[in-house]
Amino acid sequence: MSQRVDYTKTSPAGVKALGGVYAYIAQCGLEDTLVELVNLRVSQINGCAFCLDMHTRDLLSKGLSPVKLALVQVWQEAGDIFSEREKAALSWAETVTRVAETHVPDCAFAAASAIFTDKELADLTMAIGLINAYNRLAISFRNVPREAVDADCAGKTKAKQPLPQS
Repeated sequence: MSQRVDYTKTSPAGVKALGGVYAYIAQCGLEDTLVELVNLRVSQINGCAFCLDMHTRDLLSKGLSPVKLALVQVWQEAGDIFSEREKAALSWAETVTRVAETHVPDCAFAAASAIFTDKELADLTMAIGLINAYNRLAISFRNVPREAVDADCAGKTKAKQPLPQS
């Protein structure tokens, strides 16, 4: 798979605008790991390999255990591994990401509102919207995950090395 369009070069003003939202989310007061968990879950739902690779690396670098990371996609069945706040954020992320199917029902809003302040919920919803936008860009233009780039580079490096003589 190769990248179709490098939208960072063809539309730098648009990327800068998204970066402004990203900068806002980074300083809005929501826990960084919480936002990254949401980014990972939304990317799982959307099937964005590029963003899954990136947010997996980010969460591991922030100290999230590999087991908790593996259980993000089944967080509802993971018992107390996720905090109530994390569960509420993941649930809200799922219903907002699937808005065409869910229409974000009142019960989902009530559940999220029981955990988050109005400002936190608005900021969380902006973060969810942003990762959905990034997913759509990465999927549409075939951004290549770093792991695939690294593997490709390693393969090319190995191909250049002579085979050992027996």
